[in-house]
Amino acid sequence: MKTREYCVTQVITNGICIIVTICAILPFILLVIASFTDDSWAALHGFTFFPGKWSLTAYQYIAAKWATIGRAYLMTLVVTAIGTLASLFISVLFAYGISKQNVAGMKIISFLLIFTMLFNGGLVSTYYCYVKIWGIKDTIWALVVPNLMMNAFNVILIRNYFVNSIPASLEEAARIDGAGEFKILGWIILPLSKPIIATIGLMTLLVYWNDWQNGLYYLTARNGADYFTIQIVLNNINEDIRAISAAVTTGTMTAGVSLPSTTIRMAIAVVGVLPILVLYPFFQRYFVKGITLGGVKE
Repeated sequence: MKTREYCVTQVITNGICIIVTICAILPFILLVIASFTDDSWAALHGFTFFPGKWSLTAYQYIAAKWATIGRAYLMTLVVTAIGTLASLFISVLFAYGISKQNVAGMKIISFLLIFTMLFNGGLVSTYYCYVKIWGIKDTIWALVVPNLMMNAFNVILIRNYFVNSIPASLEEAARIDGAGEFKILGWIILPLSKPIIATIGLMTLLVYWNDWQNGLYYLTARNGADYFTIQIVLNNINEDIRAISAAVTTGTMTAGVSLPSTTIRMAIAVVGVLPILVLYPFFQRYFVKGITLGGVKE
């Protein structure tokens, strides 16, 4: 039987959750409304939930460049798919290896993994290695390999999940039946690790989808434009509009058209975030469980 204290606690908890949810949703609603607001009206009155004048000018500007944006979307999907699958493959194998602390050398490898979380070689040395040794400049691998393919934090989360959430007796029983390490990993460990794999997969997907820095470092407009992703293209559009607006303001250029310099940024943000909002509900049920169980310390 539910007590009075229990009911009060539930009401307070649900109220707090509703308030937090509203606070999280309202910025996205304002973002969408702002992208449909008339640019001149927004410049005078700012962004509100009830703008005095609506406009599609920002999206018309993006639509005019859709040939470039559409190709960038396709490239983003390809890069995100390749990078996420490769990252999960490497991270799972690495995590499974260091979860076997009874194997000689695994503690040293674990230390080296954690060491990379504290120190790195810096941007200059990293750039030199990727460009001069690996030769990834102006290739699709410039968006897949640098700083993204494996993350030490993700490996530790997966490793902790393997150790704390999967009974060792299952592996022992499989070995008694003659199963090898790869069969144990593929038929026992991975099916029981869907929450952490979905969680790490979503986190990695977000990193690849939103990445534009590697394109800035390793892709040039002359030879690497074919590999521009949506974030790079939208950032370039944003910078172009900013430069044109600054030129018009200073009088060095005559404005032939009215550029939506304010609302275009909101429209660009909507275009960039929409696919993630569509995918997130399918992963959400695994996300909290994966982080909670993967973050548990032995």
